[in-house]
Amino acid sequence: MTASPDAPFAPTAPLTPSTSPAPLVPPRPPALDLLVRVGCRLVYEATTTATLLLTVRPRTEMRQALRQELLSFGEELPSEELVDGEGNVVHRVALPPGRHEIRTDALVAVSRLADRHDLVDATPSPPQALPPELLRFTLPSRYCDSDKLVNFAWQHFGQVPHGLPRVLAMCAWLHANIEYRYGSGSPELSAWDVLQRRFGVCRDFAHTLIALCRTFNLPARYVSGHLPDIGFPDPENHMDFHAYSEVYLGGRWHTFDARFAVPRIGRIKVASGLDAVGGAFSTIYGGATLTWFEVWAYQVARGSVSVGDPIDLTKRLDNRWEVLG
Repeated sequence: MTASPDAPFAPTAPLTPSTSPAPLVPPRPPALDLLVRVGCRLVYEATTTATLLLTVRPRTEMRQALRQELLSFGEELPSEELVDGEGNVVHRVALPPGRHEIRTDALVAVSRLADRHDLVDATPSPPQALPPELLRFTLPSRYCDSDKLVNFAWQHFGQVPHGLPRVLAMCAWLHANIEYRYGSGSPELSAWDVLQRRFGVCRDFAHTLIALCRTFNLPARYVSGHLPDIGFPDPENHMDFHAYSEVYLGGRWHTFDARFAVPRIGRIKVASGLDAVGGAFSTIYGGATLTWFEVWAYQVARGSVSVGDPIDLTKRLDNRWEVLG
C-alpha cells in the first residue's frame, strides 16, 4: 500500500516490470474422502418488483467437488446463471411482489486434511513481483480499510518476520483480543471499527486480518462459504454461513481464519472477493427484505441422504473430536 508521510516504515520501491518467476509445481490434489451436506432456505418479502443476486453454489476447487445439487427459486421465478470477475457463480433472480422461498441443497466431497497442509513455500512476493491481477488485493477496500491500520499494524507486528510468521501472529492476536459474539454483525462495520470495539462475528475477523495483511503488502482476500464441525465440536451447534481469509504466500492462496485458533477440516468455498461486498450470499436491488433464513452444513455418510431430503441431524457424523468416514 502507499505509505502516508508519517508512516513508520520506508516506502516500497516503485512498481517496475520484472521477469516472471519459475513456474510453480502445482500441489497434488488431496483425496476427497468425506461428504458434507450444505445448503440454505431463504425467505424474501417483496413489496415491489426487485432483483436478487444469489451467490450460494459451492465453487469448483481442488479441495472440494460438487456431487449433488438442488436449486429451487420459489414459484419458478425467472433466473439466470452468471459468473462474476472472481469466478463466483451468481444467480440473478427476478422477484415480483409477494413472499418468495428459495432453497439450495448440495452434497460436496471434501478432504480430511486440515487447512494449510500443503503450505511448504511461504515466501511472500514483493509488489513488483506480484501478478498484476493480484495487486488490487493489497489495497484498501470498503470493509478492509488498511490505510487506517498502518501504525497499529507496525506497532504490533512490525518486529515479526515477514510472511507466514507475521500472518500467524496477526491471527493469534485477533483470536486472543477480539471477542466472538454471535449475532453482533453489522454491514456498517469496517476492520478499523472492529479494532475499536473489540468484538464481532466471523466476517469481522476476516476483514480485520485481511486489512492487517494489506498494510504489509500481502495480498489477502475475503472468502464466504460453509464450515462443518468436523474434528471440532461446537457445543452451541451454530450452523450459519462462514467467512474467513486467504493470503497469497509462496505463489498460492492459503486459508487463514482468525476466528479459530486451529486449522479446520472440510471448508466449502462459495465466493471470494476484496471484502464482504464481493462475497455476499445475497444482494438485493429494489423493495425486498430477507425475512427468514436457515443454513445447514454437516458431515454425512455416503449414500445416507440425497439433496431435497428433510434435514435430519441424527445422520450427522461431525460435531465431535474424532473424524469419522
